[in-house]
Amino acid sequence: AMAYPFTDEMALGISRAYARHCEIIARSFNVGGLPHPEQRPLADGERLRIGYVSSDFGNHPLSHLMGSVFGMHDKSKFEIFCYALSPDDRSEWRTKISAEVEHFVDVSNWNAAGIARRMSQDGIMIAVNLNGYTKGAKNEIFALKPAPIQCSYMGFPATTGADFLQYLITDKIVAPAELHHCYSENLALMPNCYFANDYKQSHMDVVRGENMPTRAEVGLPEDKIVYSCSNQLYKYDPRTFETWCNVLKRVPDSVLWLLRFPPEGEMNIRAEAAKQGIEEDRIIFTNVVHKDLHIKRSGLADVFLDTPLCNAHTTGCDVLWSGCPMVTLPLSRMASRVAASLVYSVGCPELIARDRADYEEIAVALGTDHEYRLPPPREHK
Repeated sequence: AMAYPFTDEMALGISRAYARHCEIIARSFNVGGLPHPEQRPLADGERLRIGYVSSDFGNHPLSHLMGSVFGMHDKSKFEIFCYALSPDDRSEWRTKISAEVEHFVDVSNWNAAGIARRMSQDGIMIAVNLNGYTKGAKNEIFALKPAPIQCSYMGFPATTGADFLQYLITDKIVAPAELHHCYSENLALMPNCYFANDYKQSHMDVVRGENMPTRAEVGLPEDKIVYSCSNQLYKYDPRTFETWCNVLKRVPDSVLWLLRFPPEGEMNIRAEAAKQGIEEDRIIFTNVVHKDLHIKRSGLADVFLDTPLCNAHTTGCDVLWSGCPMVTLPLSRMASRVAASLVYSVGCPELIARDRADYEEIAVALGTDHEYRLPPPREHK
């Protein structure tokens, strides 16, 4: 629902329906009320116990973004638990998270009732749902209310519509006051961008320019303006693709670089471009590659064109970290506003379009005004 142009009310209604379904399943476990820690101020030396629940502790965008977060909590103030809903994929991210966090519990073979009971026994004070309604989730855990405070964060860029999740962690760009009606949760607004990014720990080689690919190595022309979008193809919509074609027409020395994700969509994209009068050789597709190379090659593009209905989220971090500017158009719902928060947080609010016409104008300006696109380099700290 978050990637389709439904009304705000319909999108919220869909989320509420999912939440009711989770509650029905949770009641079938006949667990009853789970005990919670006593609600009182923490005693001197007592730590706040936080439990993160996710099926994505492994080679997944969530762990790419939050890999260091779990181990970086102040251990004098917080006792952190990670409950893994998926088995060990033996990836570097799973290894890192399980080694650095204080308590890592593999509950991949447990049912929701067993996990909820374990969290209650562990005395979790704040339970954080890192999945929402995504693959591998067990929202029934939260419907069983194993903790007195429960919130949604990072994994699902939309309201959950769930009464059993009291809070959604976001920020004022993603969820300004005039859009609070889109959410069922109380909004915990971070002072800056809510979207965690671990690249300072994991991808400083990109900033230092180490082992960077060339355009020739990835099949890009050296003498063209390269517009790119490495979002999954399901995020495209006809109006946005028409705008991209308009940009190509107005910037004749340009190409559009897209990701085969999934490969089956390439034929349809090329057919639509032909209908819009775009020559076949101006659309360049590339394959999915390893994370490190993906980030490095993202900087080979001149301009990244975001998808308004469902933005570049992790991909937006990849692109901005690589040094490529990103043009985005925020709409009303959360999935359509994350890129605006990312762009704002890196100090480039001028790349946030007011409407579709403005989006096109910004993209054209970046393709034709080289001084505007390439400001003097700043020292990396």
